[in-house]
Amino acid sequence: MISSAVILAAGAGSRMWPFSEVRNKCAMPVANVPNVRRLCDALRAGGVERVAVVVGFEAGSVRHALRDAGVQVMYVEQTAKSGTAGAALAGLRAIGDGPAIVLYGDVAVSDADLRRLVTAPHTAGAAGAALVAPMAPEQGADWYAAHVENGRLNAIVGHEDGAPLRWCGAAVVGPGFSRVLEDNPGRMLAVPVGGMPPMEPDFAQSLNDWDADIVAVVAQDEVVDMDKPWHVLRANALAAHRMTSELGGSVVHPSARIDDGAEISGDVVLGPGSEIGKRVVIEGPVIVGEGTRIVNGAILRGGNVIGNRTRISDYCLVDARTVVGSDCIIGHGAEMDGTMFDGSYLYHYCEISGLVGHSVDIGAATVCGTLKFDDRLAEHRVNGRRERPPFEANATYFGDHSRTGVNVITMPGVKIGAYSCVGAGVVVYEDIPSRTLTLVRQETVQRPWGPERYGW
Repeated sequence: MISSAVILAAGAGSRMWPFSEVRNKCAMPVANVPNVRRLCDALRAGGVERVAVVVGFEAGSVRHALRDAGVQVMYVEQTAKSGTAGAALAGLRAIGDGPAIVLYGDVAVSDADLRRLVTAPHTAGAAGAALVAPMAPEQGADWYAAHVENGRLNAIVGHEDGAPLRWCGAAVVGPGFSRVLEDNPGRMLAVPVGGMPPMEPDFAQSLNDWDADIVAVVAQDEVVDMDKPWHVLRANALAAHRMTSELGGSVVHPSARIDDGAEISGDVVLGPGSEIGKRVVIEGPVIVGEGTRIVNGAILRGGNVIGNRTRISDYCLVDARTVVGSDCIIGHGAEMDGTMFDGSYLYHYCEISGLVGHSVDIGAATVCGTLKFDDRLAEHRVNGRRERPPFEANATYFGDHSRTGVNVITMPGVKIGAYSCVGAGVVVYEDIPSRTLTLVRQETVQRPWGPERYGW
């Protein structure tokens, strides 16, 4: 049994803007639990007792996520320009050079697939294991391809078009692997012709250099590498669906209450002190935390995960697989489709589709456009590169601690930076930088008017 793990959680995550402004992307909530904590909990359930967490950018968000984690956590500061190989080496040195699982902390993977990875070397009689997953042909330029032959990992190749499998940022390594990391060439060597790898030591290259039998574990559930904002939406929707579809029956805390006037289809998990009130319609399984009130005609489409102390009320609509955090409000006539982080408010008459960051205040009648006139997916700019995401391209992305005034309209795919305000009546056509106030400039005309205009 493998009892040690290394989680890499140091990168700046610039492609995650605007949600990397206030946290490390490894601390991004997935179904209301920071992803790095999800990984740590799954490792603990699989018998891991010690975890070395390599931190750097916004380390406080990672430490906060792992407080009271239930395993021995050691924090290691990553040195500048040491890359993923240097981070893994620092982590392995902290826990000792024995068998260990190495995980990128921004990878959202099911507990079942993580267990299969951990046990794979023993089951297959191999020295190590690597988690791989199917890859659509058009996504080859975004990920590391995995070449697999007879169930064994042959090579990992950086950003190769046409590969059927991708590497998922998770591997089991054995004793002696630290020495391979020490001899890392300083960049990814396995690239297609004309490939341009950055000059930093890459963990995947060390896996290629490791002269060992590595079994390839093909993920049974979808694995999401949370590299960009739409990946967070995808990870949350998948987690919500998986969690709610696996419920084996309703569990209602004795202090919780379900009104006889509620219409409920599917299993319900209802935490202490929570309430489902009159005229509420729930169309599928839901998981609700503590002290949350779902009352007065609220409609939930099902597959939802709702946090603690949240109010969902007054004929609002929460779409399928939507995740709502703790201390949130979805009020009168508001519609929400996507993911809301903790402390965000949709008071009334909103139509929101996308990712709403922490403590976001959405003004009344704010509306998200979701369909372009040409029926195509919205184009995004990520660090200057043009992209059309395969999913959630037309969502709106509200950065943490941002606000909108009344009657704001967002066009498909726009991002609003953290700590930014969008004034009343603004139509947002382009991304708004962080820490920016955007107001509409209005020109008015005034003329004399009175009873004489009506013949008096």
